[in-house]
Amino acid sequence: MRALPRTLSALVPAAALMICLSGCASVVDVDPAEDAANARCADVMIALPPTVAENEQRDTNSQATSTWGDPSKVVLRCGVTVPGPTTDPCVTVNDVDWVVREGDPAWTATTYGRDPAVEVLFDPDEVASSTVLVELGDAVSRVDQSRACVGLSDATPAPSGG
Repeated sequence: MRALPRTLSALVPAAALMICLSGCASVVDVDPAEDAANARCADVMIALPPTVAENEQRDTNSQATSTWGDPSKVVLRCGVTVPGPTTDPCVTVNDVDWVVREGDPAWTATTYGRDPAVEVLFDPDEVASSTVLVELGDAVSRVDQSRACVGLSDATPAPSGG
């Protein structure tokens, strides 16, 4: 058996330490969505980026969930209730419609017109909403869109009673 070259033998313990450290990172506890087992969520999950808003992706303990940052700056759940018509603000970012609800401190952005729906929670003081929605857009667009947001000017007017 040949001896390992000196530089390679010095790297082996460092590699083992890195494997141990990466395995020691805490798993994030995230409640799964009602429809997390939907097969289309798998398409979303495998397309998620490894970083969002310069935060690294972390492991979670629930199906169809993901987080980025330590502590978590962005939390994603696939399979949440599909939003119906709403008066909440709806924004379109790179051909993905999102219903946005401002909270304190976390905001919630939920895909609109896609089944299953994807929900993203984030604090806009920690990460920019435009960055989060752009960086997650490719993954969530794996679920086909069947409806689109409409503005008040696009809505069908109520019949006049006169």
